[in-house]
Amino acid sequence: MDEMIEQAVTVTVNGIRQRASVQPRQLLVHFLRNTLALTGTHVGCDTAYCGACTVQLDGQAVKSCNLFTVQADGRRVDTVEGLARGGEPSALQAAFSRHHALQCGYCTPGMLMSATALLQSNAAASDPEVRKALAGNVCRCTGYQTIVAAVLDAAARMKREAA
Repeated sequence: MDEMIEQAVTVTVNGIRQRASVQPRQLLVHFLRNTLALTGTHVGCDTAYCGACTVQLDGQAVKSCNLFTVQADGRRVDTVEGLARGGEPSALQAAFSRHHALQCGYCTPGMLMSATALLQSNAAASDPEVRKALAGNVCRCTGYQTIVAAVLDAAARMKREAA
C-alpha cells in the first residue's frame, strides 16, 4: 500500500497563521472548508466558472477551487469570515443587507470577496467597473442589479467616511 505523500504548508488565513500537512493535489477550497472549518467559502461548480469559492490571495480575488493549497503556502488568504470586524459587518456586508443583494445566498460569499478586492484597489469604482469585477461570479437569483447597487453604495459610504 502506497503512503499518501503530504506537504507541510503555512498559510495566514484571516490574519491567523495556520500550519497543516496537506496532499499536494488538495484544492484550497477544500482546505478552507474541511481542514479549517471555514464553510463560508462555497463549492459551486468545481470548474472556476461560478465564483462561489472566491477568496482573496494576497489581496487578489481568486477562485479557490482552481488553486492547490500548496500554492498558498507562505501567503495570505482572506475569506468571507474575515470581513466582519469585532462582530460588526463590513461596509460592504451592511450594504448587501440594505439593498437585499442576496436571495438564496449561495453566491454571496464570492460576490463579497470579489467586490471587496475591487473596492480595496478602486474605492471609487463606477457601475461598469463593478460589473466587470463581478463578471466571474454567477448569481442565479438576483439579476445582479441589487448586488451592483450594494457595491456602489458601500463605495460611496467608504469614500464619505475617508473624507
